[in-house]
Amino acid sequence: MANENHGSPAEEASLMSHSPGTSNQNQPSSPKPMRLVQDLPDELLQAGWEKCWSKRENRPYYFNRFTNQSLWEMPVLGQHDVISDPLGLNAAPMPLEGGMMDTSVESKQRKRRFSEEVPLSGNSLKKAKADVPGNPAAQSVPSSPSIPGTSVLKAWCVSPEDKQQAALLRPTEVYWDLDIQTNAVIKQRAPSEVLSPHPEVELLRSQLILKLRQHYRELCQQREGIDPPRESFNRWMLERKVVDKGTDPLLPSDCEPVVSPSMFREIMNDIPIRLSRIKFREEAKRLLFKYAEAAKRLIESRSASPDSRKVVKWNVEDTFSWLRRDHSASKEDYMDRLEHLRKQCGPHVSAAAKDSVEGICSKIYYISLEYVKRIREKHLAILKENNISAEIEAPEVQDRLVYCYPVRLAIPSPPLPSVEMHMENNVACVRYKGEMVKVSRNYFSKLWLLYRYSCIDDSGFEKFLPRVWCLLRRYQMMFGVGLYEGTGLQGALPVHVFEALHKLFGVSFECFASPLNCYFKQYCSAFLDTDGYFGSRGPCLDFFPISGSFEANPPFCEELMDAMVSHFEKLLENSSEPLSFIVFIPEWRDPPTPALIRMEQSKFKRHQLILPAFDHEYRSGSQHVCKKEEMYYKAVHNTAVLFLQNSAGFAKWEPTPERLQELVAAYKHSGRTLSSSSSSSSSSSSSSSSSTADKERELGREQSSSRETNPN
Repeated sequence: MANENHGSPAEEASLMSHSPGTSNQNQPSSPKPMRLVQDLPDELLQAGWEKCWSKRENRPYYFNRFTNQSLWEMPVLGQHDVISDPLGLNAAPMPLEGGMMDTSVESKQRKRRFSEEVPLSGNSLKKAKADVPGNPAAQSVPSSPSIPGTSVLKAWCVSPEDKQQAALLRPTEVYWDLDIQTNAVIKQRAPSEVLSPHPEVELLRSQLILKLRQHYRELCQQREGIDPPRESFNRWMLERKVVDKGTDPLLPSDCEPVVSPSMFREIMNDIPIRLSRIKFREEAKRLLFKYAEAAKRLIESRSASPDSRKVVKWNVEDTFSWLRRDHSASKEDYMDRLEHLRKQCGPHVSAAAKDSVEGICSKIYYISLEYVKRIREKHLAILKENNISAEIEAPEVQDRLVYCYPVRLAIPSPPLPSVEMHMENNVACVRYKGEMVKVSRNYFSKLWLLYRYSCIDDSGFEKFLPRVWCLLRRYQMMFGVGLYEGTGLQGALPVHVFEALHKLFGVSFECFASPLNCYFKQYCSAFLDTDGYFGSRGPCLDFFPISGSFEANPPFCEELMDAMVSHFEKLLENSSEPLSFIVFIPEWRDPPTPALIRMEQSKFKRHQLILPAFDHEYRSGSQHVCKKEEMYYKAVHNTAVLFLQNSAGFAKWEPTPERLQELVAAYKHSGRTLSSSSSSSSSSSSSSSSSTADKERELGREQSSSRETNPN
């Protein structure tokens, strides 16, 4: 029987010796097929199917290593589990035209011959798309029926006889293309020793993270008299995971240095007060007065040197005198005076606050370290209750090239508790012990498809809902629960841009995505434990491709972007196979980010595009729960698009003027315009509120930047 979780190391060694069925892709020199040429779809190969030759019958047949099942005709992935359901009684009925289900007696008699009579296309839930000349031929992938099998419907609390309820599980809007096969080639890797997700552990982790956020808020207010900078806690977790060597997938526990540069920088930017953008003269005058008053109060309450106290007090008194004397100053005069005051007092104020801010950063880290110990103890206790050892022997890994595959976990998954789910309009509500997470109907169906494509230890979908709850809860805790919080950090490129990238440059892989916002079914994400069941290849910085074409749109965290550049340059330097990275990052010039400077000076840079602010869009990071009219938002800063390619990658996917022109044209297809045109009959009041929401989101996006805010 297959090992729990994603599959045993022995099984992985056999399943990885395959090549995708795309006919026009350049195949790597290794791996070599062991029997017949494996022209099966990638999902069947990962599920254990293999094409063999019958000497007795003198024709090919299909054999499954995991179940020892043999079929003359090509199997359909997920039609039924021969171990738990040997007669196929719970298999999905055959869909008729229009997506309805045939439940007649004749249909039940045909269940064993499902693959013989129903030819299925790649992604039955996606609109048909025209083949693009010059691209790899579209590979036939076993499709998921429009409605899941009976056992899955029951797990979703939907009666299989109620066709209206079952129809709710079909997506009506599709923002992904799960038919595209990967061209990313990697060296075969061992399964990860990370512990598999469990709702009880994830519940504890989420409770502790909420407590940690509250500690952070209280420390900022009590020690510095400020609210924590917007989303600075989220960026702290992103920056810490770049250097963290600890065991927890979310909370840092083994970092050097202890003081986070990201958190320290953002708190210092708001000391003595946060500088907001000013529109009117009176606001500028009030801001100047508050800054001077706060600087004087801080320097008097801290152990600053006599010279620092003297400089700050003199400049503050001079500012107060100027405010009392000059009543006709303009907004620009006040802002110039504020800038002068910051230059004179800023270094002395920062020196006085430095020790206190470092104390905040280190205290948050050490609290996180204690929380990680509690989470780990809880997880190990659950494994011990189920007689599962967390200590395993490292399996031998063959030194060979394979097409990238979802990350696998070496330690088996324990039995998972039941999780409730119900539908509210177009939203799936998943609840565990009173804690509910939500996802739209369309994205719930997407998660089901990704799980079916990628998970090989749960053919009956018994663990699907608990794993969905863990996934949604993890991302909710990662990016916060505030209004629009984390939207920018999870933003994605528009669908038209992804289509252009695939058509023009062979892109088939996202370096920074999640099961919720991915366009392809192969991607890297932050969490390999929760996301691996849904197709993730693990964190980008732990992913080492030999060849392939990749899109990289990292969260806008400076330390993460800098680590990304180092990682990409190392990969490009070490590979002679075609390798290409198309990177999308903000064009921050005041001051410029190290990542942007390094890429512009890199020997691997082949071309650079600049997309003007407010002239291009991103897909919302909350796309899995937001309304259709909120799916896209305008970028409030320029975006730099850089092509990093080695020589072979440049020869294969050269950014020619024609291709670049077509890529830029893809940005002209506004998702927001399409949404507004489809709802043009709505009232003017709803249009106004939608516009207001957009503006609020853009403002929040602007304020969430980790850069120092210029009040001008």
